[in-house]
Amino acid sequence: MGLVSSDPLPDWVLTRRRAIGARIRSRRLTQNLTQERLGELVAIDSKTVHRIEYAISDPPLSTVLRIAHALDLAVEDLLRDDAPARPRRGTQGDRGSTSAT
Repeated sequence: MGLVSSDPLPDWVLTRRRAIGARIRSRRLTQNLTQERLGELVAIDSKTVHRIEYAISDPPLSTVLRIAHALDLAVEDLLRDDAPARPRRGTQGDRGSTSAT
């Protein structure tokens, strides 16, 4: 009995991961940092930087905080959601209309 679900991630989660990775990559390049150098600043290897930038893996929160600090970027700017609003669970947009005729 584990706490980790084997269900695939929803598309919106993957989309957000890609957007966050793209912001990290863009900021890193703007600051003329290699993946190797960012990894050194954050205490992770360059392969892990690559996996984060290309949304292959989920970094721990502590790594996200260190990346934001190394890139002189506010965490909220790194994690901001530019996607259009999506229906919340339990709303009519999540399930069909329940009104009787």
